[in-house]
Amino acid sequence: MTHAIFETGGKQYRVKEGDEIYIEKLDAEENAKIKFDKVLAVLSDKDQKIGSPLIKGASVTAKVLKSGKTKKIIVYKMKRRKGYHRKQGHRQPYSKVVIEKIALRASKPKEEKGSEE
Repeated sequence: MTHAIFETGGKQYRVKEGDEIYIEKLDAEENAKIKFDKVLAVLSDKDQKIGSPLIKGASVTAKVLKSGKTKKIIVYKMKRRKGYHRKQGHRQPYSKVVIEKIALRASKPKEEKGSEE
C-alpha cells in the first residue's frame, strides 16, 4: 500500500489511491483532473522517500468530484455587562476529490562515459 503526503491550501494530507478527501476549494470544474506537485513524502511497504522539503518529480493526481460549502457555523462574540454582542455565520467552501494515482518518477541512471582508444 503506497501512501503520499502532499500539501495544498496550506494544509498537508496523507492519502492513498482511492481515497476521497475534502480540501480547500480549487479553481476547477467537476470531473477535472488535478495534479498536486508539492509532495513531501511517499511511503510504501518496501521503501520510503522523504523530501527536503519536496520530492522532485513526484506528483499526486486527483479528480474533482464536486465543490460546495460546508454547514453553517455561528461565530458569536459577547462581552458580559457591556451590551456588546455580535453574531456572524460562516460557510467554508471546499472541493471533494478522489485520489487516482501516486507517481514517483524514478531518476534515470547516469550513462557511464567510456574512454575510447
